Amino acid sequence: QVQVVESGGGLVQPGGSLRLSCVASGAILNINAMGWYRQAPGKERELVASISSTGNTVNTNYANSRKGRFAISRDNAGNTVYLQMNSLKPEDTAVYYCYVDAVSSYTLRARYWGQGTPVTVSS
Repeated sequence: QVQVVESGGGLVQPGGSLRLSCVASGAILNINAMGWYRQAPGKERELVASISSTGNTVNTNYANSRKGRFAISRDNAGNTVYLQMNSLKPEDTAVYYCYVDAVSSYTLRARYWGQGTPVTVSS
């Protein structure tokens, strides 16, 4: 139906940067929103950032602690979302999950998740 694939995670030193990518494909009729959550070991999954479009207006939303260090964007085709992460801290270590809120050929609006990409911030 709908596939969501993340990439770009890895090991980075404190203060470094990473850019995560997420591509949605399959029987998509319309994408309403895309975004990122993360889950650190022993913690609940939490929102990082989301992006959606209303007409020509792009709306972004960030968890407070990430605003200013992280930036979410989408490509013109609208099926790829990026998360630019700067000034990374050890507490940013987590598995980052991409989601897509989409209408497909098979279902009304549903949320689809990727498998996650691990990010480790350590010296």
